[in-house]
Amino acid sequence: MDGKYYVCTACSLLCDDIEIESEDNHITTVCTACRKGLSRIQICNEPMPCTLDGNKTDINTAISGTAGILKNAKNPLIFGLGNSTEGAQKKGIELARQLNANLDDTSSFCQGNVIESILKGEIQNTCTLDDVRNNADVIVYWGADPSNSHPRHLSKYTYFPRGKNRQKGYDEDRTAIAIDIRESSTVEICGNKSYLIPPQKDEELINALIDALSGKVPKVTFDFDKKRILELANTLKKARYGAIFVGLGLVYSLDNLNPLKRLLDKLNDVSEFYLTPMVGHYNMRGFNQNLYDETGYINRVKFEDSEVKHGNEYSVVELLKTKSVDSALIIGSDPMSSLPGYIARYLNEIPVITIDPCETLTSKKSKINIPSALTGVECGGSAIRMDGVRVDFEPMIETSNLSDEEILTRIMEEL
Repeated sequence: MDGKYYVCTACSLLCDDIEIESEDNHITTVCTACRKGLSRIQICNEPMPCTLDGNKTDINTAISGTAGILKNAKNPLIFGLGNSTEGAQKKGIELARQLNANLDDTSSFCQGNVIESILKGEIQNTCTLDDVRNNADVIVYWGADPSNSHPRHLSKYTYFPRGKNRQKGYDEDRTAIAIDIRESSTVEICGNKSYLIPPQKDEELINALIDALSGKVPKVTFDFDKKRILELANTLKKARYGAIFVGLGLVYSLDNLNPLKRLLDKLNDVSEFYLTPMVGHYNMRGFNQNLYDETGYINRVKFEDSEVKHGNEYSVVELLKTKSVDSALIIGSDPMSSLPGYIARYLNEIPVITIDPCETLTSKKSKINIPSALTGVECGGSAIRMDGVRVDFEPMIETSNLSDEEILTRIMEEL
């Protein structure tokens, strides 16, 4: 080991204690990283060529071709950037403004409404992962399975570690609770503190918990032991420092966040609780923060001269569904895999440019594919962790590939 610690960009935990061994600019050993981190770091050992219409080309031709497509487009889409550095995100926003383009990211169909509520101050009870490690005695995973999505979440920050004010860790000082519709790996860890409910019944459980916390008899229409609801409410009420981690299972179950906000308010009437979204991509929150600082919106925007338009009609889903865009620049994302097929297939009808360190279904079907440096491994920068903490990182090895930010800069110079 070279005695240095690096940051892993496999997820929004941005673990900052990664050690490596390298030889001849090739990573030979990775320590501390989880299975997702190890997989991401090893990607840099598999270089990919630039391609144009499926054939190998050079970076200059690819960038020139990209600029030509975007310059001739009447209504282009820029999508992604959740797996890019803050510097690249700011360049992407600048490029979208220059092109009068639509700009969106995956937050428009996942954790965006939670992050937006936090940035707008509608949800004020938030904390850092370090605060949870040092103080939390009750941790709730609601509609989330961090054991698979964020493998070091429980061990590094929440349930298992010894914290400043939680020296005995999970042995005596902490209670982990899972609320889900299925028996996930996290549910297994939480054991008898797991609560399985039917799909789309989260709001009912929230209302029942609010009743129980208010001293009323909880009511639910589904088959569930009311004693268990009272037990859960009692555990939450006794918490000295509670943390709720909101997963996509909860977000997708609610029509809006009002029930969750009411529960958080009630919990803070009787105890002390904080909320954090379980963001997936390592810098999705950074994109939301940077776009919010620039426009007042976190996603789903359309630049039109000096005006910034915002609305669901500018989301990637609606734009592809209505076939409103005539080209797409995809950065660090794979919409052909993550979106329903009937929506994503429109990307086969327009020129698509992909900038990504990985080979994806979208990159394989793109007119132009530009492999970028893998952030955190082959280039440095900064990102915003799921809890809003900014993290700086350095590259582990060198590469001949340009970073996302450098590629976007070159494209803007060609326009």
